[in-house]
Amino acid sequence: MLLDINGKMVSATEEYVGPMRLSQEPIQVLLVFAKEDSQSDAFWWACDRAGFRCNIARTPESAVECFLDKHHEIIIIDGRHSRYFEPEAVCRMIRATKPSENTVILAVVPQKPSDQEEPSVLPLLCAGFSRRFVENNSVSACYNELIQMEHGEVRCQFKLRACNSIFTALEHCQEAVEITSEDHIIQYVNPAFERMMGYHKGELIGKELTELPKSDKNRADLLDTINNCIKKGKEWQGIYYARKKSGDSIQQHVRITPVIGQGGKIRHFVAIKRPHIDNNNQLHKFNKEERYSGENSHSECYSLRHRDRRKDSMDDRSVSSRSSDAPSLQNRRYSSVARIHSMTIEAPITKVINIINAAQESSPVTVAEALDRVLEILRTTELYSPQLASKEDDPHTSDLVGGLMSDGLRRLSGNEYVFCKNMSQSQLAIPVTLNDVPPNIAEMLNDEECWEFNILELEAATHKRPLTYLGLKICTSFGVCEFLNCSEATLRSWLQLIEASYHSSNSYHNSTHAADVLHATAYFLRKERVKSSLDQLDEVAALIAAAVHDVDHPGRTNSFLCNAGSELAILYNDTAVLESHHAALAFQLTVRDSKSNIFKNIDRTQFRTLRQAIIDMVLATEMTRHFEHVSKFVNSINKPMAAIEETSTSSVNSDCEGQANIRNSPENRLLIKRMLIKCADVANPCRPLELCIEWAGRISEEYFAQTDEEKRQGLPVVMPVFDRNTCSVPKSQISFIDYFITDMFDAWDAFATLPGLMEHLSENYKYWKTLDEMNCKSLRPPPPS
Repeated sequence: MLLDINGKMVSATEEYVGPMRLSQEPIQVLLVFAKEDSQSDAFWWACDRAGFRCNIARTPESAVECFLDKHHEIIIIDGRHSRYFEPEAVCRMIRATKPSENTVILAVVPQKPSDQEEPSVLPLLCAGFSRRFVENNSVSACYNELIQMEHGEVRCQFKLRACNSIFTALEHCQEAVEITSEDHIIQYVNPAFERMMGYHKGELIGKELTELPKSDKNRADLLDTINNCIKKGKEWQGIYYARKKSGDSIQQHVRITPVIGQGGKIRHFVAIKRPHIDNNNQLHKFNKEERYSGENSHSECYSLRHRDRRKDSMDDRSVSSRSSDAPSLQNRRYSSVARIHSMTIEAPITKVINIINAAQESSPVTVAEALDRVLEILRTTELYSPQLASKEDDPHTSDLVGGLMSDGLRRLSGNEYVFCKNMSQSQLAIPVTLNDVPPNIAEMLNDEECWEFNILELEAATHKRPLTYLGLKICTSFGVCEFLNCSEATLRSWLQLIEASYHSSNSYHNSTHAADVLHATAYFLRKERVKSSLDQLDEVAALIAAAVHDVDHPGRTNSFLCNAGSELAILYNDTAVLESHHAALAFQLTVRDSKSNIFKNIDRTQFRTLRQAIIDMVLATEMTRHFEHVSKFVNSINKPMAAIEETSTSSVNSDCEGQANIRNSPENRLLIKRMLIKCADVANPCRPLELCIEWAGRISEEYFAQTDEEKRQGLPVVMPVFDRNTCSVPKSQISFIDYFITDMFDAWDAFATLPGLMEHLSENYKYWKTLDEMNCKSLRPPPPS
C-alpha cells in the first residue's frame, strides 16, 4: 500500500491528484522480449508484486498490436539481443502511434565489462525511450525500477493527461479563477474572470498583480494582511474590492489558496472570486452587464437571488444552469441548499453574524461599512491569531510562530521519524518510601514550594531522575494518594514508569522539563485565587497532566513530524500530533500494569471526569490554539472580574461572591486549568536568570538539532533561523517573550498575583535585550578583553 498526497491509503494501482482519481485500472505493462529468459521472468514477477497487469509480445508487430489494444502505461523493450529485433526501431514504431504520447518506454541494455566505457544514452532517448535499465534478473531490482517509474514518469503522465479535462472544467466554471506564480505574475484567468473584470486574458497573462489598478475602497492594510497570510502557506478568504477595466469597483468574495510544490515551496496562488452577495446593487450591475455582453443571457448570467431572513442566506432556485441538459441535477442541488438554510442548528458565531447583518439594514453608510469590516474578520477561521508583520521584518518571530503554531506543510516523504522509546524500569534505583530519599535530595526538596527552586540541581543530584523524587514530594503534599485511594508504592512505580518514558537524550524535552512544569503547576495551585477556584479533582488532574504532558517527546516539533510523514502524524491526521500522543500514551502506560495503575481504585465516573480533565490540559499545551486560550481567559475571567472590582458599590463580601461565581463556573474552571498548565509549560523566561539562560540554551540546541536533521533528510526547514552557525539566541528569546509570554503572563498575573515572576521576566528580558544590542548571538556576553 502507498499514501496519496492527502495521507490516504491507496493501492499501488490507483493514482490521485488532490481529490481527483486519474487512473481507475491497475497500471498495465507490456514486455517486448523475443525469448523468455530470467530477465523477462524477473519483470513478470515484479509486475505481479506491484499489482500491475502484464502482457508479453515476442515480435515488434505483435507489440504494436497489443499496445493499440491495451494502451499500456509502461513498455519494457529488450535491447540486449539485436539479432531478434532492433530496440530503437520497435520504440519508433510504438511512438508513431497516437496513444504512446502518455507512455513510458524502458530499454533493457546489457551489462558492460568494467574496463569498457559507459555508452551514451542519447541514441536511446532520440529513438523515443524514456529511460534505460541495465540488465539485472533480480525481481527486487525490477520491482524497484517499476515503482520508481510509477512514482515518477507514469504519475507525471497521468497528470498531463488530466490537464485537458481540468482546464476544460476551469473554462466552463462560473466562478472567476485567477492563477499567479509565487511572484504574483498572472499565469491564467478563465472566461468567468474575463467577463467579471472586463479584461481579455491577453491583457492580463504575464503581468504582475501590482501593475493592475487597485480599488481605493479596501482598507489600507488589507493587501499586507493577505500577503502575510498566503506567504506562510495558509489560505486566505474574505471580502475584497477589485477595480474592473471600466474603472468601476466590484465587491468580491475571494479565496486565495497557496499551491505547495516539491520541497514545501509555494509555486502558485489560486484565487477564486465571485461577486459578494451582500451587495444588492453590485449584483444587479453585474447581472446587467452579463445580459448585454453579447452572450446568451439565459445560460451565462447570474440571476438575482431571493434572500431569506438571514442576509447571507439565499434561495438559489433562480440561478440559471450553465448547461441546458442538467436542470434536474441543479434543482436537486438547490433544494438541498434550501434545506440546509432552513435548519435551526446555529453556532454562536453564526448568531453574532446574523445580528450584525440585521443591524446593517438600518445603519448609516459609515456604520454599515464598519460592520462590513467586522463581518470580514468574524468570517475568518483564525479569530485568535494576531497578524504578524512581513517575514523579513522579524524572521525570529516568524520562524518561532511557524514552527510552534503550524502542523507543517504536508508532503510525501520516505523519511520516517522513528521514536526510540525506552520503557525499561530496571535501570532506576527505586526509593523505598518518601522517608528513605537520600538526605541531600531530601534537603533540596525542602525548598520545593519556593519559585526559585533549582530544578537543575535536583536533576544532577538524582542522575537525571528528578520527576520521580519531586513528584513523590508534591503528590504527598497535595494528598494525591488519598484522593486516588492508591498506595505510595503504586504512585512511585507510576512516576518511575512515566519518567523512564521521557527521552533523556533530548536537551530540553526530557523528564527534567516535566519536573519543572510539575513544580510550576504545584506553585500555581497553591496561590489563593487559584486554590479557591478549583476542587481537589482539578488539582490532581493538573499535577498528573503536568507530569505526563510531554511523555515520549522525540525532541522534534509537530511540523517536523508532519513533514517527515511520521507514523504519529499519520495516526493523528497531522493535528496536535505530539499532544495527542502524550495524552494517549500516558493512559496506555498507566493502565497496562496493576503495579503502576494509579487509577485502579477509583470508580468509573470519577475516572472519566479525571481522564477528561487530564486530556484537556495536555492538549491545551499545543501552541496552535495559544491565542484562543489566552483570549478566552482574558475575556471570560479577567475582564468580568475587573469590571466587578471597578463598578461594585456594595459590600466587599458581595464583591468577592460575584468574582467567585465567575471563577467557579464549570466553563471558567476549564479555562483556568488550561491557562495554568500553559503558563507552567513555558515559564522558563519567568525563572531566575541562571535558570532562564540554561533553559534557553537547551531549547535552542533542540531546535538546532532539528534543523540539522531537516537538512540531512531533505525536509522543509521549519525554523531556518535556528541554524547553529548563524542563530542569535538573544533575538529568539526576545521574540518568544514578546509574542507568546508577555500577554499570557500579564493575564495570569492579574488573576493569580505573581509579582516575583513578573520581576524575573522583566529582568530576563532586559538581559536578552542587552546581549542583542551588543550584537552577541550566544547565551552569555563575551569575556572582557
